[in-house]
Amino acid sequence: MPLQIYMDVHIPRSITNGLRLRKIDVITAQEDNSHLLPDDKLLIRAGDLKRVLVSFDDDLLRIANQFLKNWIIVL
Repeated sequence: MPLQIYMDVHIPRSITNGLRLRKIDVITAQEDNSHLLPDDKLLIRAGDLKRVLVSFDDDLLRIANQFLKNWIIVL
């Protein structure tokens, strides 16, 4: 399965364009009309699309860690 990426709004377009030139499947939050979503909802959206979320946001690791903790409890 090829890598599929979901870019947060703060990732420079030059990075997205460079990945696309290398034939990497990239969708941006802007293209998906999700650019106004908060980080936790953006993480859910990327997961729904089965894509890796790429972000510069400092708090994303904390949010992802909390999601994992909640997910493990549900199992």
